[in-house]
Amino acid sequence: MTSPRAKSAAYPPRAAPAADPQVAERERVALGWLHTAHFLTSAPQLEHLPPVDLPEIAFVGRSNAGKSTAINTLTQQTRLAFASKTPGRTQHINLFGIGKQKVDDAVLADLPGYGYAAVPKEAKLRWQRVMGNYLITRESLRGVVLMCDPRHGLTELDEILLDVIRPRVQQGLKFLILLTKSDKLTRSEAAKVLSITRLQAGGGEVKLFSALKKQGVGDAAQLLWQWVHPEGGAAPAQSQEPQETPESPEET
Repeated sequence: MTSPRAKSAAYPPRAAPAADPQVAERERVALGWLHTAHFLTSAPQLEHLPPVDLPEIAFVGRSNAGKSTAINTLTQQTRLAFASKTPGRTQHINLFGIGKQKVDDAVLADLPGYGYAAVPKEAKLRWQRVMGNYLITRESLRGVVLMCDPRHGLTELDEILLDVIRPRVQQGLKFLILLTKSDKLTRSEAAKVLSITRLQAGGGEVKLFSALKKQGVGDAAQLLWQWVHPEGGAAPAQSQEPQETPESPEET
C-alpha cells in the first residue's frame, strides 16, 4: 500500500542527548530506526489485519493518555499517528513498518484509545473484545507499550488490560508503561507515581515520559530497539540517516 510522503519533521524535536557518549549514540541509532516508521495498513476488525512475520509492538492506552503524541515523538514525525478531535471516535488498528534501508524488521500497532465516556456502551464492549483478542492471539506480538497519564495513575481499565496480557508476559511478552505528560508533575510527585506504578506493573518496565520536555524518549527508544533486536542488545554504534516516511491516512 502506498501513501503520500510525509515531510521530514522539525517537530517533535529529537530527545536531548545523553551525557554518556556511548549512551547518546545508542539513543541516536534507536531513534533513527524509529524515524523510519511508515504506514502499512488499517483494519476495523482483528480478522482484517494481515499476518506479519516481523516482531510487532502494540501501543495501547486510554483516550487522552497521550498515545498518538508519544508515537509521533518516538518516531520524530508530526502526523504518523493522528489524535482524533473527538476522543474515542477512531476505531481502527493501524500498522506501521520500521526498518533501515527500506527493509522493515518490525511493526508498530496503534490500537484505539479506550475508556472515553461519550462512546456508546455497545461500541466500548466491541472494542474491548477486539483488543482482548488481539493481545491474546496475535502471534507476532513481541511487546506492549501502555500509555498512562500519571496524574490519574493506572485506572481499572488499564489494570484489566494488564491482567489480559499477564499470561503472555509470563511466556516472555515484553511490556512498558510510559507515564506520559510527566512534565506536569513536580519532582516529588514524579518519584512517587513512578514507585507506585512499578509495584502495579508486576515486573514490566515503567518510565517517565514527556513529549514536551523530551524526557524518557531516548530510554524508551532504546528499549523498543532491544525488544526487536535481542541478539544485539543495545543499538549498535553505527547508523545511517533516517529516511522520510509516509504518514497514516487514518486518525488514531
